Amino acid sequence: MDIIKELLSELENEATTTRKMLVLVPEDRFDWAPHPKSMTLKQLATHIAEIPSWYTFAVDQDELDFNEGNYQPTPIGSNADLLNLFEKSYQAGKAALERLPETALDKPWIMRGGDAVYLDTTKYGMVRHAFSQTIHHRAQLGVFLRLLDIPIPGSYGPSADEMG
Repeated sequence: MDIIKELLSELENEATTTRKMLVLVPEDRFDWAPHPKSMTLKQLATHIAEIPSWYTFAVDQDELDFNEGNYQPTPIGSNADLLNLFEKSYQAGKAALERLPETALDKPWIMRGGDAVYLDTTKYGMVRHAFSQTIHHRAQLGVFLRLLDIPIPGSYGPSADEMG
């Protein structure tokens, strides 16, 4: 089995579903959140749009320390900005996976915030983590959209909205 080929196929499938969700994010509700502890719709959508670029972390680095960088979410002002951010992130992630040698998949990889270790895995584990994060946060976005009365597209089959 060609694991890289399988990961690239999964990336494309997840990207198709993610695009269907991101296109529905209403600009006039960017600052809305369902709860004070929740991200705003804009924060959540931006995070989802950036996740595919995480594959570059897995491929090009052995560690990500949030305390060493000045990470700031990419500013977006419109749904078009959001979709452009996703496409840029997707292309970067895809290119990273394409250059990842299968022999490097079991190399150790760590995500931390200083001394606090959030994820201690392999490069393959980080790739899988990024897929999981996409699916997890995309499901959150589906709930946000549902609460805003926006019909939800299917992810792995038709949604209740598509079924009528």
